[in-house]
Amino acid sequence: MNDRVAIWFPIGLMLLLAGLTYWLDQSVQPPPPKQDGSNRHDPDYIIDRFSATRLGEDGTPAYTLIANKMTHYPDDDSTHLEHPYFSSLAKDKPPLHISGDKGLISKDGDHVYFTGHVQVTREAAGIDSQMTLNTTYLHIIPDKGLVSTDKPVVIKDAHTNISAIGLELENNTRTYKLLSRVKGRYDKAK
Repeated sequence: MNDRVAIWFPIGLMLLLAGLTYWLDQSVQPPPPKQDGSNRHDPDYIIDRFSATRLGEDGTPAYTLIANKMTHYPDDDSTHLEHPYFSSLAKDKPPLHISGDKGLISKDGDHVYFTGHVQVTREAAGIDSQMTLNTTYLHIIPDKGLVSTDKPVVIKDAHTNISAIGLELENNTRTYKLLSRVKGRYDKAK
């Protein structure tokens, strides 16, 4: 009898260790990918000639956002825009128009990002001439009237030509903060 135990004990111990090793291996493996399609990046809706208008407290348009195409992806709740165009229509301020090649709207809809060839145009008003700003990236917070970038910008109006790296623009107060490497040229009005 002792001979049988002496033979089967090491075999049993090896089987127990093999089982524990298998269980430990299975418990540390990442879960297999879901096969229900939830990991796919497919749009749930696409809108051609998209247009949205935000109204102010008095019921007048505060700003509009237009795009040739809007695509929404449910897996990451992202909204992509093709050739977006944004217009700030605040009273007592000259309209501010922004266009770009591509756009992205944040999940909560509070932030809009323009990329590619981005151009900002502020219409002439009073003694101020029309101003244009060109860059490759722009972050817009429409409800606060804020626009910013950390990329190179070129700003031009009738008498001024400015280049810089980075910009913070507050449309409500019409202030510009250029962040670094600012170069400018001013031509006196004739």
